[in-house]
Amino acid sequence: MSGNAYDAGRLNLPFTGICSFGKYPVLGPDAAIAADVCILGAPFDAGTQWRAGARFGPRGVREASTLFSFGHAGAYDPEDDVVYLEGARIVDLGDADIIHTDTLRSHANIADGVRRILSAGATPVVIGGDHSVNIPCIEAFEDDCARNGPIHLVQLDAHLDFVDQRHGVTRGHGNPMRRAAEKPWVSGLTQLGIRNVSSTAREGYEDARARGSDILSVRQVRALGIEAVLARIPAGARVYATIDIDGFDPSIAPGTGTPSHGGFLYYEGLELLAGLASRCEVVGVDLVEVAPDYDPTGSTSVLAAQLLLNFIGRILHARG
Repeated sequence: MSGNAYDAGRLNLPFTGICSFGKYPVLGPDAAIAADVCILGAPFDAGTQWRAGARFGPRGVREASTLFSFGHAGAYDPEDDVVYLEGARIVDLGDADIIHTDTLRSHANIADGVRRILSAGATPVVIGGDHSVNIPCIEAFEDDCARNGPIHLVQLDAHLDFVDQRHGVTRGHGNPMRRAAEKPWVSGLTQLGIRNVSSTAREGYEDARARGSDILSVRQVRALGIEAVLARIPAGARVYATIDIDGFDPSIAPGTGTPSHGGFLYYEGLELLAGLASRCEVVGVDLVEVAPDYDPTGSTSVLAAQLLLNFIGRILHARG
């Protein structure tokens, strides 16, 4: 094991220095990428239909992530007896440029960022922004999937997000899973945590199931158990994971635009993501809908940062 970074030089406490995700290096827009994982902010929330504020999600999650950057040589998990993130090559690419009132150009900029990451052979981890940012993320995988095969989409969310269009809107935060299901390079969807009222009406659920979606509520996931749920996802599949923070209960994730009671607790989400990393090839991640202004304690941003760092650690560990 390599020595700790604080054994020499700066102590570099979480509240010092420039704020990047996990205090990993920041790359400029023209810099060459040599990394395993690239962080990209997508601070777009014009796709929301109730409480805005997810545009500040990337900043909030980055700031919270510095809590977990103490200069240790990796992150030791005593339960697994594994040092995760040891030697991990992670960089932060900053944020995609957002053009106010222009969804198409903003989404195009997000897609360009994801394509840049994929073309460098790295795994994109995108921090939103509202859930509509998943649309350009999935669109950006077209060429990658042409080379490497289709992706299966796994969603943790309170809401199905399977609206086709409403009043002409096709790229809002209620549309992303419907847009994904249309893509020939998306082989299927597993939608977990779905509950309570959402923008998707009954016909949306019928449409999703007709297209092959496997939809489970939080109570159904608990009744089946984590292992049985993971067994429903194609083993060894190339998987893209999209995590809406409102998939978690508002008791631990109040900072979101559409909180929904009855959600996942931390270990349920972590065990689902850890199992996904060990059973499948995770090729992309987005985490969306963190709206820090609705949570003065910052605990929602901390949850998001902790989930991402743990998930990234397990993805890289599974690759050996």
